[in-house]
Amino acid sequence: MSLLGRDLAVDLGAARTRIYAKGKGIVLDEPSAVLLDGRTGKVIAYGAEAVDDARGQTRWPVSGGLPADVELARVLIRHLMRKVHRLRFARPRLVMALPGDSTPIDRAALHDMAYEAEARNVVLVPHALAAALGAGVAAGEHAGQMVIDIGRDATRVAVVSGDAVVAHGSVPYGGQAMNRAIARLVENEHGLALGESEAEAAKMRASAEREPLDGQVVPVRARDRDTGGEHVVPLPVRRLCEAAAQPVEPIARVAVETVERCPAELAADLGERGVVLVGGGALLPGLGRRLREHLRMPVRTADRPLDSMALGLGRCLDRLGLIGRLRGGRA
Repeated sequence: MSLLGRDLAVDLGAARTRIYAKGKGIVLDEPSAVLLDGRTGKVIAYGAEAVDDARGQTRWPVSGGLPADVELARVLIRHLMRKVHRLRFARPRLVMALPGDSTPIDRAALHDMAYEAEARNVVLVPHALAAALGAGVAAGEHAGQMVIDIGRDATRVAVVSGDAVVAHGSVPYGGQAMNRAIARLVENEHGLALGESEAEAAKMRASAEREPLDGQVVPVRARDRDTGGEHVVPLPVRRLCEAAAQPVEPIARVAVETVERCPAELAADLGERGVVLVGGGALLPGLGRRLREHLRMPVRTADRPLDSMALGLGRCLDRLGLIGRLRGGRA
């Protein structure tokens, strides 16, 4: 694919990286993974080709929307951008998200990574505003709206109003914690080991089910630790969802703390407008209901929760005048 001359928005997620091309939409969606050769330690595969490959060790160099392993994140983004853009002839402008709890060092790392991937320049948009835009919140709307982004390794909570982030918080629980809870369920009830990739697949299969969940099952492939033999276990969807929803309480606590830092008029808005959920964890059946019970406010899931961040960044890219109104940063 060649998108010569097109500017790009990059959603740098811990689980997946999505690239949005101006005027085209999302043109790439791949795991944020690299594969290291088991003998030399060199990178031998990227993205989809780096997952579940016996040739080496899969690494995930992104955490919380920021480079966790700066060098590996740089080579990953450079490779993925080259899949959609002939960088040698026309360097694109990049739009990326800046997490609310990022530091000046984090900000510099994003700039450096973008320039080493041969971007012409980079615009950083506040993470919460991009997520809100991608979830359908109108730009510049002054009524308060809470956005909860449940990512792979963290959940970010923010209240936005107008073109500003009023308050934000985060908790180190996300899709990975849900997968581990599902694996513990299988081990406790069946004495079998469930790999994270299979737990993730089971969670995604469960997300396709509709409530009521009673009587519905998803098959999972687990292994006997002693013999290595594989067994297919019919896991009740309700039990899976109950296990995976264990991080709800810490997420609800940080959401309440975020509301408490808001002006009273915005807190009143939230009582009516409530929460919009984005990110992969938002797909879990019953999660919205459990958050409603904790927060006592409306909770809805974005129409495209997996793509919300990329779509929000893409809206900024397609409407460059919007970027100037957002409190991001530009080099």
